[in-house]
Amino acid sequence: MRRPLIAGNWKMHKTVAQARALAADVVVAVAGLKGVEVLLAPAATALAAVAVIARPQGLSVAAQTMHWADQGAYTGEVSPLMVAELADYVILGHSERRSLFGETDEALGRKVHAAFAHGLRPILCVGERLDEREAGQADAVVLGQLAALDGIAAQEAAGLVLAYEPVWAIGSGRACDAAEAARVMGVLRTALGARFGAEAAASARLLYGGSVNPENIAAYLAAADIDGALVGGASLEAEPFAALVRAAADQGAPAHEAFS
Repeated sequence: MRRPLIAGNWKMHKTVAQARALAADVVVAVAGLKGVEVLLAPAATALAAVAVIARPQGLSVAAQTMHWADQGAYTGEVSPLMVAELADYVILGHSERRSLFGETDEALGRKVHAAFAHGLRPILCVGERLDEREAGQADAVVLGQLAALDGIAAQEAAGLVLAYEPVWAIGSGRACDAAEAARVMGVLRTALGARFGAEAAASARLLYGGSVNPENIAAYLAAADIDGALVGGASLEAEPFAALVRAAADQGAPAHEAFS
């Protein structure tokens, strides 16, 4: 069984002091909830501060990106060695990284390999733009973005988190219809099965992202192939985020507890 995952991507928000306060509030708000994994992804400057608060309380922590090299002359970058000291996951390929910073599937592939090599679980984001969806290319685009997984082993793929985030839904207030999101998730899980085998595909967790909020989360979690959410704006305050976690906990079965 796959354990539901609710991941909060704080993006470029929160000073260290603000991040510390938010992490502490989230810890209190989700205390005692079972059957769901809670993950916080602060900005790099606050990663250490959040890790100290969240990880001892059973919450996971993610970096929002990283370089693929262990070290080197890459001013401003953060290496997988640095991330692995503080985090459990790393978000890779978010649409903002692709569109604003020119990240390619080839570069993301190097990062995916580096993450697994250093014991980090990648959260690989895929998603189509509105013009691509309107042209009937949504499936082809997201399947093409799985090129970042080329060369990884089936055992690694089993620990993968894949986040479907339609670019047109991120931060827009226009969420993808739950039935359509579920259909795309099914396409992605089938593709994982073709690449890595049925067992790996059944173990990988698939998240939906894009204007997720407490009002619509239940519809996504009801889909068999949706295992949680990658949350943006609704993760910047403790109570809306905790409401998402509670919804996922309600969906989780006791058997989920053994999976991490």
